[in-house]
Amino acid sequence: MTEVARCLLLFLPMLWLGLVLAISFIEAPLKFRAPGVSLAVGLGIGRLVFRALNTVEVVLAALLLAACAVAGPGAVSWSLLLATLAVLAVQLLAVRPPLTRRSNRILAGEQAPRSRMHHAYVVLEIVKVALLVALAIALADAVAGAVL
Repeated sequence: MTEVARCLLLFLPMLWLGLVLAISFIEAPLKFRAPGVSLAVGLGIGRLVFRALNTVEVVLAALLLAACAVAGPGAVSWSLLLATLAVLAVQLLAVRPPLTRRSNRILAGEQAPRSRMHHAYVVLEIVKVALLVALAIALADAVAGAVL
């Protein structure tokens, strides 16, 4: 393993995990409790924040893929990374588009019915958090094994 790849294997999953925890489980629910934040304002902020988060997630995923390709951390790490990427892909390609359409309707002044897709996104976030924790542990173990 190269030194840079080892550092990335240790750093990137935890950075990704921190971003998901901070935005999805702290910022997102709290913004709607702030005084003066209407549903429309909260949705507008949420769309911007989640678009930025998802963009950063794609960059982190690409960097992790590259680092794993260089470092070759092993089958368990690869499996966890690919599972994490699959969850992200489902969120971006299957869940976010209906949520965006719903928020577009609300921002246009319509009364949109409640959506189960929001719950699906939250469940996928919980799964992604668990995968990122497992991935961070597996990659740390791979790096420790290569160093020792």
